[in-house]
Amino acid sequence: MTPAETGTIFDGTFWITSGAILLLLVFSGFFSGSETALTAASRGKLRVRADRGDKGAGRALSITDDNERLIGSVLLGNNLVNILAASLATALFTRLFGESGVALATLVMTLLVLVFAEVLPKTYAITRPEAAAALVSGPIKLVILVFSPIVSAVRAFTRLVLRLFGIETDPHSQILAVREEIAGAISLGHSEGAVEKEDRDRLLGALDLGERTVEEIMLHRRQIEMIDADKDVTEVLEQALASPHTRLPVFRGEPENIVGVIHAKDLSRAMYAAGAPARDAGHAENFGNFNIMDVAMEPYFVPETTTLDDQMRNFLKRHTHFALVVDEYGALQGLITLEDILEEIVGEITDEFDALGLEQELKKLSDGSYTVDGAMTIRDLNRATDWSLPDDEANTVAGLVIHEAQMIPNEGQVFSFHGFRFEVQRRVDNRIARLKIRPL
Repeated sequence: MTPAETGTIFDGTFWITSGAILLLLVFSGFFSGSETALTAASRGKLRVRADRGDKGAGRALSITDDNERLIGSVLLGNNLVNILAASLATALFTRLFGESGVALATLVMTLLVLVFAEVLPKTYAITRPEAAAALVSGPIKLVILVFSPIVSAVRAFTRLVLRLFGIETDPHSQILAVREEIAGAISLGHSEGAVEKEDRDRLLGALDLGERTVEEIMLHRRQIEMIDADKDVTEVLEQALASPHTRLPVFRGEPENIVGVIHAKDLSRAMYAAGAPARDAGHAENFGNFNIMDVAMEPYFVPETTTLDDQMRNFLKRHTHFALVVDEYGALQGLITLEDILEEIVGEITDEFDALGLEQELKKLSDGSYTVDGAMTIRDLNRATDWSLPDDEANTVAGLVIHEAQMIPNEGQVFSFHGFRFEVQRRVDNRIARLKIRPL
């Protein structure tokens, strides 16, 4: 190649084209890094930065509200600059090397785009997603505004094509709900050792309050201790003092007919006051005219379908800790307390008056298996053992076995399902009282 030819090739057009290719590579890197930063940035962290006065973080939040429009605009810009850069490079290399320049341009542009327009900007963005998202939010907002008509047309066409295949899309829905995203992050943190099991259980328990109902954790009516309103008042006092519970439902005639709720402290005070005149006169206390209903509180009934989150709010609003659960026909199903709901977050709360603690409900044997009280909830068992038995069809372990067996098993029967072996150790009437469980 003569000097004259060389000078002709490396003219102003060559340098302008080379500069344009480099500029387009910069734009490509900007679009690639922006896409990674805006999709990888935590909306929670962006919210914190925005609340502290970071305007870029606030713009990033508003941009990511519509991920479909964001991704469409960024991909459109990225493809435009990449295709244009490749076309210019092909023309330039063809001019320099003839027909072989096409292959050379493809190789060179692939390396340049891969390193400088993809890997490098995306690596930077993924290491500092929130800072990068705030930094690029201004230019990207302008890009979205410019490309909005084209992106809208592409979105409409895409939805039309998907509809032809029977797929409906919701443009306002997020890929993952916020609650699911948080729960997933907590579970991932636990699996990686960053979150302790107790912390995971408490956090997930709090998140689950809106998804669970009082029916799932209530004390069944069979286990409720009640007071007969027609009993002698001294017998009522003795029962209240002997009970581990401070609040007891009062029924008249039959247990279904709840007429009030007695607080042991209110009962003791009222009876002490009723016997004061007799004691002052030096006579034996006389409670003949004492009426237990004078100190009974009005019963508070809640439907069994109430969520735990709503019920906790109701307890706080009514300044009470005790409610009776009824079904759609008004029949008594059980009772629930504020402590029951709190236990779903912090785990089992026991004191010196609790008759049955977790250590009595669940015992680990030397062979790695467990003996479990049939009335223990599946959720409590999973939390104690870190298992994942399903609780969709039943609330208790006994209920799960009956559901899977489609019968009420006899003592000694063995079943295997969900990766576990269940052996019925004790049955009382139609109730499974004790089981032995081990993983298969």
